[in-house]
Amino acid sequence: MLPSIDLQAYRYELPKERIALFPVSPRDQSKLLVCDKGEIVQDVFQSLSHHIPSGSLMVFNQTKVIRARLLFQTQTGAQIEIFCLEPVHGEEQVSALSAKGQVQWKCFVGNAKRWKQDRLTLLLEDNTNAELSAALLDKKEDYYIIQFSWTPSELTWAEVLDLTGKMPLPPYIKRDASLEDEESYQTVYAKIKGSVAAPTAGLHFTGRVLEDLRHHDVQLAYTTLHVGAGTFKPIKTDSIQQHEMHEEELVIEKTFVQQLLAHSGKPLVAVGTTSVRCIESLYWIAVKIKAGAHTVSEMNVQQWDPYNLSTSLKSDEALQILLSWFDTHQVDRVSIKTAILIVPGYEFKFVNLLITNFHQPESTLILLVAAFAGKNWGEIYRYALENDFRFLSYGDSSLLHRDCV
Repeated sequence: MLPSIDLQAYRYELPKERIALFPVSPRDQSKLLVCDKGEIVQDVFQSLSHHIPSGSLMVFNQTKVIRARLLFQTQTGAQIEIFCLEPVHGEEQVSALSAKGQVQWKCFVGNAKRWKQDRLTLLLEDNTNAELSAALLDKKEDYYIIQFSWTPSELTWAEVLDLTGKMPLPPYIKRDASLEDEESYQTVYAKIKGSVAAPTAGLHFTGRVLEDLRHHDVQLAYTTLHVGAGTFKPIKTDSIQQHEMHEEELVIEKTFVQQLLAHSGKPLVAVGTTSVRCIESLYWIAVKIKAGAHTVSEMNVQQWDPYNLSTSLKSDEALQILLSWFDTHQVDRVSIKTAILIVPGYEFKFVNLLITNFHQPESTLILLVAAFAGKNWGEIYRYALENDFRFLSYGDSSLLHRDCV
């Protein structure tokens, strides 16, 4: 049954001056709000391990942000900004980024009305013998299809983006990306390229925080969800039922599922909303497999699956089904699309604690936080506003226990 959500109930006043334009340095000196059983306290992120139960499993999203913003100039001098979203034909990000010579991608285009010529061209940075061209092939409802081609063709698309792209800071950070953002808008454990937005809850972690967690008997696990620009997509419809989630690529490793099963019954901590979507999607994939899904595409998680599919499976059973699927198909990893939408009323299958930043009002991210923290989410945000917490991607952090009432 689709949830009935009053979106106005998730509106709050966010003053512009509370939106962090730059990160705290060092990154683990950001503020940390902790909410447990209705009690709210604050600390510094470096002390995170003091608030995590011993024996917990902490899950990180190891995706790495690509330089997805490309700036071209027309013959008349107008600047055209192209924001690369994802490959057109649905192939895995790793494969798409390794393509040579030519690719087609879904893109946002800024100042598109000034794009009059057939093809835009720019020189690749530090290489005057190399150039990148962009041709506009088609316009869809909320994106464009762009064909990129480059020379020398031996370069991969990932290398081309590294040479000429810019870090894709969120639209609410009203400044140009700097050299410092190349490091600060990337988690210290980022490993697999593919995201066009950072999993920002992870930006607070440093090597010493990770080591301190291990010292306190917290196990660390890594999974991959390539974050799309849809994470910033505002809810512009009158009801949540009309809002369309963007699909994101979830890469599931057999070893990760084994880790989850081995820690069954112990607290599971998700670092960020993207990790929540990773972990919770596993349950619905298993439900689909049990119901007879034969192909990987049939296993993709649609946004309303959690409210329409059977929930009779226990969490451990779901993990066992996934492991059996890996064994049957003799593979160690699988790439699946997920558009899971978590809103109040959702029953969490795995996650017990959530580390997350403070999100925009009336967004799908604030709905996920409200679903997790319960009716007290508003008090959490009031506390943050009244105690000078910094908001959004470069802002401060929170550690929330599930159903924080």
